[in-house]
Amino acid sequence: MIPVPVMEQPARPSEAQKIETIIRVLENLKEAQFIRNGSAYNATEAGAHLRMKWKYAGRAVKTAPDFIRLCGSGSSMSGKPYLIRYKDGHEVKAGDFLWTELKKLEEKKEDEKGPKP
Repeated sequence: MIPVPVMEQPARPSEAQKIETIIRVLENLKEAQFIRNGSAYNATEAGAHLRMKWKYAGRAVKTAPDFIRLCGSGSSMSGKPYLIRYKDGHEVKAGDFLWTELKKLEEKKEDEKGPKP
């Protein structure tokens, strides 16, 4: 027999790891504000709030897209979207921001796998 080298594929991040990663990206927006129901919060408070919502959502959140839809996009109490206000004053919907970050994360993981045979 001739030994054949086996190339290990990097482990795909679990859905919980993806969620935690996109929350951390949000928390690193140190000069931005997280707008929830008309009130502004800093990035650390935003991360804590989203983790709390994730915890309360329980089994309803099975995937990172579930998290964005159910926890990261808006207030379940008022129905208003969450916003991120940057230092220059422009705002983006938090859900759009999180979707973009999830896409970047998944593309990065695909790139790390290397070329397809």
